[in-house]
Amino acid sequence: MQLKLGRFFGIPMIALALACVTAQAATPMHPYELEGTEVQSIPSKILHRDYEIFVSLPASYATSTKRYPVLFITDANYAFPLIRSINRRVSDNGKKLEEFILVGLSYAKGDDPVHSRNRDYTPTDTTNNSGERPTGQAEPYRQFIEKEVFPFVAANYRADMSRKIFSGHSYGSLLGLHMLLTEPQMFNQYILGSPSLWYDKRVMFDMERSYAASHKDMPAQVFMLIGSFETVKSKDRNPRYNKENDMVKDMRDFEARLKSRRYPNLSVRSEVIQDEDHLTVFPALITRGLFWSFASK
Repeated sequence: MQLKLGRFFGIPMIALALACVTAQAATPMHPYELEGTEVQSIPSKILHRDYEIFVSLPASYATSTKRYPVLFITDANYAFPLIRSINRRVSDNGKKLEEFILVGLSYAKGDDPVHSRNRDYTPTDTTNNSGERPTGQAEPYRQFIEKEVFPFVAANYRADMSRKIFSGHSYGSLLGLHMLLTEPQMFNQYILGSPSLWYDKRVMFDMERSYAASHKDMPAQVFMLIGSFETVKSKDRNPRYNKENDMVKDMRDFEARLKSRRYPNLSVRSEVIQDEDHLTVFPALITRGLFWSFASK
């Protein structure tokens, strides 16, 4: 659109336009806020870093006295607003999904997000003195969640800590698998999307073997999901297929391995979601995960 010069009640139009722009610039701007959410800071004595958690409370929280199950999610900067929006849309005011407290695990304050997640979500250090930023701190990060985040949530919210659900994607699922193979009872349910089982030469398969050698049970419910494009098809030029890692096969192999142990209190299932790749699958998988965990009875 071209700006046309003219007069409006004796005022040159260009002057009026400038006045409008000046008035808009003078109007105070406010950030968009998500209703019913909070940001809490947790200085970690275990990790010697500060973290934030994002908390979304159920619609009925202020008018009830009940305690709610808690969904903990990684990569909160992306996943928290997405899961919150999906839940509000599909829950139908509690008719289809029961209400829950959503807790987003954000990255370390002051850290680059990629650096923070690569360090905190991976079970082994693969830097090999290369000078790259460190990896392999999933275990101290797990302890931070168990010993610092859990008590904080329990002390500040009406949380039913006997019903804790974990959800992660990619490296976030790698962290979830580390928890499952270290302290499986830490969460009741695990929603694991596109688990990066290729990491460090499929080290999670070695960890699973070690766990099975010293345990007779794995008390947890596990739901693994992945996109159909997260496999390798060398003759197909569709750019949505993976170039190197067949993550679909890895997930199927890991599921078969867990089922072969016949743990009495382990429930494990998986699903391949059609027409989704590593970058597009999360909204679809978390929708399925929410219904798996919170479908109203």
